[in-house]
Amino acid sequence: MKLRTFLTSAVAAAAALAFSVPAAMAQTLPAGYKAEYRMSLVLGPAFPWGKGGELWANKVRERTQGRINIKLYPGVSLIQGDQTREFSALRQGVIDMAVGSTINWSPQVKQLNLFSLPFLFPDYKAVDAVTQGDVGKQIFATLDKAGVVPLAWGENGYREISNSKKAIKTPADLKGLKIRVVGSPLFLDTFTALGANPTQMSWADAQPAFASGAVDGQENPLAIFTAAKLHTVAQKHLTLWGYVNDPLIFVVNKEIWNSWTPADREIVKQAAIDAGKEEIAIARKGVIEADRPLLKDITGLGVTVTELSAEERAAFVKATRPVYEKWKGQIGADLVVAAEKAIAARK
Repeated sequence: MKLRTFLTSAVAAAAALAFSVPAAMAQTLPAGYKAEYRMSLVLGPAFPWGKGGELWANKVRERTQGRINIKLYPGVSLIQGDQTREFSALRQGVIDMAVGSTINWSPQVKQLNLFSLPFLFPDYKAVDAVTQGDVGKQIFATLDKAGVVPLAWGENGYREISNSKKAIKTPADLKGLKIRVVGSPLFLDTFTALGANPTQMSWADAQPAFASGAVDGQENPLAIFTAAKLHTVAQKHLTLWGYVNDPLIFVVNKEIWNSWTPADREIVKQAAIDAGKEEIAIARKGVIEADRPLLKDITGLGVTVTELSAEERAAFVKATRPVYEKWKGQIGADLVVAAEKAIAARK
């Protein structure tokens, strides 16, 4: 199934799942409340990302007795599939709520590029040390100043690289490969430094490009690799290199947030925190266990999985270090240093 068709189906499914406010209840909504709120998502509930949005919407509806009713819009359909426009649309009120990627929002909020610095996060404990600590609070304060209300963290996962040509074990193996990337200058710099030919395109356009051979490879979490069935579009070689982690953030448009009562704001916030914790567990399922069943599933699909040794990974770290140093200044050296210290002190 083409991903565009999949996303269209996901939108329809989400619409069918959306719970409309009964007419009697609609008449009793507090002043300033909308009958329905629009939540933007890149991926639908078949993926951990979309599942996080679904969990949040359901918890909010249940805990507010239907005062706040949320409809999911996967495939960033509210902005014609252009995920890099999501943050601006959220700030402008085109979107009411979102579970969004730090990568997609980084063009508008430079500090979010922290999470795309190549090889900053060696493991999940490093990710948690940053998002759940003082650095995470600083980033939320930055987002608040940028015009949205951040409530909780989620996770898309570590982004691993796949392609249709060969196993990738060294930077030289990437030379000349066309790799689909999101619209982030940092990603373009990283893959250019590795000798690849980074090709910017939306996720909706990516899968047909893999199927036709117009693009050789991509980088995404393993849960997306399996849910999107990328093995069916020539992605036969997968390398585990853990070069960046992709946290998600649960946010609300500031005007929408201010339209709710203080009690309902607290309900929405706690629902986001609870949904975020559940979503992170879903995103990591099959990867953090000792036997990593998700990898077994992928291997069973006929995909060659390459896991880098410490020495092999170090070669990629060295090749991308100039990009890391360049972007450290652009992101804010103080923020990056704080993150590095938090990672070094992780338990």
